[in-house]
Amino acid sequence: MAKRKLAQEQAKQKNTGNPSKIRHFFTSEATHFVIGLIILMFTVYATLSMVSFFFTGAADQSKVEGLSIFHNGRIVGIENWTGTRGACLSNVLMNEWFGISTFFMLLFFALLGLRLMKVKYSPILRNFIFCSTAMIWLSVAAAFFFGQLFKDTAIYIGGKHGFIISDILTENLGIPGSFFVLLILFVIIMIFVSAQTIPFMRKLFTTNYTKKIPAVKIPKRGQDFPIIKETEPVTNENDTENEDEFLEHQPHILVEDDKEDHPFVRIEDKEKESETQDDFVIIKPVDEEYIVPEKEPQKTEPEKVAENAIKEDGESNDLLAELGVYDPTLDLSSYQFPSIDLLKKYDLGDQQVNMDEQNENKNKIIQTLENYGIKIKTIKATVGPTITLYEIIPEDGVRISKIRNLEDDIAMSLSALGIRIIAPMPGKGTIGIEVPNKDPQIVPMYSIIASKKFQESNFDLPIALGKTITNEVFMVDLCKMPHLLVAGATGQGKSVGLNAAITSLLYKKHPAELKFVLVDPKMVEFNIYSVIEKHFLAKLPDSDKAIITDFTKVIYTLNSLTKEMDDRYDLLMKASARNIKEYNEKFINRRLNPLKGHKYMPYIVVIIDEFGDLIMTAGKEIELPIARIAQKARAVGIHMIIATQRPTTNIITGTIKANFPARVAFRVTSMIDSRTILDGPGANQLIGRGDLLFFQGNDMTRVQCAFVDTPEVERISQNIGAQQGYPTAFFLPEYVGEDSGDKGPGAVDLSDRDPLFDEAARLIVIHQQGSTSLIQRKFSIGYNRAGRLMDQLEAAGIVGPSEGSKARQVFMQDEYQLEQLLNSLK
Repeated sequence: MAKRKLAQEQAKQKNTGNPSKIRHFFTSEATHFVIGLIILMFTVYATLSMVSFFFTGAADQSKVEGLSIFHNGRIVGIENWTGTRGACLSNVLMNEWFGISTFFMLLFFALLGLRLMKVKYSPILRNFIFCSTAMIWLSVAAAFFFGQLFKDTAIYIGGKHGFIISDILTENLGIPGSFFVLLILFVIIMIFVSAQTIPFMRKLFTTNYTKKIPAVKIPKRGQDFPIIKETEPVTNENDTENEDEFLEHQPHILVEDDKEDHPFVRIEDKEKESETQDDFVIIKPVDEEYIVPEKEPQKTEPEKVAENAIKEDGESNDLLAELGVYDPTLDLSSYQFPSIDLLKKYDLGDQQVNMDEQNENKNKIIQTLENYGIKIKTIKATVGPTITLYEIIPEDGVRISKIRNLEDDIAMSLSALGIRIIAPMPGKGTIGIEVPNKDPQIVPMYSIIASKKFQESNFDLPIALGKTITNEVFMVDLCKMPHLLVAGATGQGKSVGLNAAITSLLYKKHPAELKFVLVDPKMVEFNIYSVIEKHFLAKLPDSDKAIITDFTKVIYTLNSLTKEMDDRYDLLMKASARNIKEYNEKFINRRLNPLKGHKYMPYIVVIIDEFGDLIMTAGKEIELPIARIAQKARAVGIHMIIATQRPTTNIITGTIKANFPARVAFRVTSMIDSRTILDGPGANQLIGRGDLLFFQGNDMTRVQCAFVDTPEVERISQNIGAQQGYPTAFFLPEYVGEDSGDKGPGAVDLSDRDPLFDEAARLIVIHQQGSTSLIQRKFSIGYNRAGRLMDQLEAAGIVGPSEGSKARQVFMQDEYQLEQLLNSLK
């Protein structure tokens, strides 16, 4: 009997393991590589058959007419290079389907195969849309323009699809109308393919376009404008290269002259003779008089333009204003902010105030106070979505502490879940009694985003939390807080509050202006934001996922953020800017030189859900970098929002509280937790379901958190993720810990190599990417060991030195060269 049960359990375990094996088979890298290789080989075969069709199609047409590639039997006398099946395939693709435009379909399959093989990454959906659209358009255009040329041949240049659509257009619109339809469709396709299409079209329809741009080119940002002196035309071969380099680092400026044969004229600087003379050039005609005398000159018009181009302090001027400022959003110029229709509209009814309930509560409050000998002068009510605030003014001589001590008695008389007494109310001279409504109303996120206050807000990082008791939209600026601490018991609305904060920022900021670092130890809260990785998320180089769930990766990410913070402070110091706002303003106005390392810096918002779990796991390794970031990162645009469901003193330490002056408290279970998060009572008296207290400085505001459901967040994320994004997520600097052995190549003993040294070397050479994170991820080892491996690889001459956030240079070009080196080390 026991043996039978054991056999049944083993069989059950065996059957249970089958789905996981099947899932692993279809998701494994080997399976993807094989499928990609098959698709690529089929694409090459189909391409050869199509090319051969142009030479052998006429001879084979009568033999394969009406046959499919799956027919039975062999056809004698086929001349196509790819045999019988290739002849049938090419005939179907060329004559029966889309004609010559079928090559776009083959291009899509080739890119798909290369992506599965991880040879070349390219977005599948974008490639599919482009290739299918181009294939359909080219099929019709080829039939329309060249159909008559091929009507007596065996080739249907546009396929049957092209000829049918072309005939329909011609019959209904005529030849001119069909031509304009095809032209318009071509322009529409090119607008979505290239960002330069719209400027090119504007140029075609703008008169004297080139005359609007002055002849003098702008020097590199951040440099003073030197004395201008005409010399002979430049003959140095490097001048053209310097010109191209200059234009390459001037983002989104198209500088053209109105004559094609203008020579380059060198600009000399007598005060800086030791520096290069080829940093920038001006373009002007040869026969134009443009000489600056050494004595006090009578300034000509071009010289005035040059003197006004850049002032001594590097400020922008009329010429820069004419050329326009740098727009960081142009890389994603087609980005569309999420539509408000993605949020759910709730039917809240007429939301009329229940006057019977209000009058009843007023009378009960008055009666309860009178029972204890307290008389009041006036009482008024302010009705909010979930709470009603009753403000009373007691008679003269009544002690406030006496009313405060009656909190439980008033709650019992009102049969309320719990009341909160504010005695006195700041700046009002009244005593407030907050009483929950019997029929609380939710605050939809739709009503917050659609509000005039949110739409017209000029906050740098606006966070709309919900509505106050007076039904006003409650918004705060994360830049001014500058960090936010969120606490609340499980199920009280903490996750909804975090989603409301993220949603507010997504509706207000462009991907070029904001990046998120999302830490989710629970692995389920922030997963819905993974689709916006290439738009809004930041991560370590070579990390598999942008949503950080592993606590070890959290440590590396936080330390990487401290390095990013230090790097940004270096840039601010070089730019003589006090904060990120001043720095970005200078960069936008082209007063900083990107060749000197300057760049536009987006805001970075770090959001950590369940901070308590990280502290319990990693302790000081988590707390120290958070404290560093909280203390210093405000000026460089790095802000933090951390949340926990356990607001205890060993989680929210004094260091954390000191650097997080802004707090959001949802309902907690005890008075001690409320004092920990708010430095006072109140959070334990909330009613839950999004009821929160916002505390900053000495001000405490009660807010009903806006409700945004998971399907709404998914729709917003998918709407953003479906749009064109950056090639990758925003990469943070690669962090190398102190224990990783950063001692330089000379201090590494190659005789005591790590057991994984050879395998790590082969991995680096195969991928041609020297990254510590890559070694850690592939071999499932700790960061310290991966760092030591990288030091040994550097000492062996396989990779180059560290280059900050960039991957190290790989010196070995192939595995044969590597094996020779490994053999020499044995």
